[in-house]
Amino acid sequence: MTTAYAATETPIVKLVNVDKDYELGTVIVPALRDVSLSIAAGEFTVIAGPSGSGKTTLLNLIGCVDIATRGSVIIDGSDTKVLKDKQLTELRLRSLGFIFQSFNLVGVLDAFDNVEFPLLLQGKLSKADRRERVMVLLRQLGIEQYSHHRPGELSGGQRQRVAIARALVTEPRIVLADEPTANLDSKTGNSILDSMQELNARGTTFLFSTHDPRVVSRAGRVIRLVDGEIADHNATAEDVAQLAAAAHAA
Repeated sequence: MTTAYAATETPIVKLVNVDKDYELGTVIVPALRDVSLSIAAGEFTVIAGPSGSGKTTLLNLIGCVDIATRGSVIIDGSDTKVLKDKQLTELRLRSLGFIFQSFNLVGVLDAFDNVEFPLLLQGKLSKADRRERVMVLLRQLGIEQYSHHRPGELSGGQRQRVAIARALVTEPRIVLADEPTANLDSKTGNSILDSMQELNARGTTFLFSTHDPRVVSRAGRVIRLVDGEIADHNATAEDVAQLAAAAHAA
């Protein structure tokens, strides 16, 4: 099933002529080159491309985890290059949920506390309301029984589900997901995607970096990156499948 997205006059995510360079000693390595992109509120969109194409870098810029070398990154109406650190933190808490490929869970906290943590930072809900929201998500993701386990006591798939719950618990306007189903079996992966599409139907914008055909097949739009540049703003799932097959064969 493909999720349609509603066009809006003001994009919730907008990149204008964005470059991102990394310094490796005396060498400048371009990760993104002249990327311009608009994402409408309510999109369910995949960024696809081979390893090293700049997918994760692009998500990091949109997620205010990194800063563009040149160009503008505008998130939910805010130009991130003019925001101070505190304002960037507030933007992340208010508008963004990020599912990292490496999980980024806090090792000394159990699953419940990891998921609850963004709600504590927001400071909006009572203890009872926080507990209800966390436990609903853990139950939906099939890990309620592991709520008191720390990350080191969980499998990779279980840690991934905790990370997904943490990203969704604040009901953010934008969810950025870096290979969110990479460590999940088909049943769990499809269940999580169902939950994400339910949130998407209520207006949450989803932007994925993934090779997973399960995710690609549900996308309303596929943006294809090649060598740090956008090669196609609206690629088909078949295009992505052919690229993935060619890369696997190589």
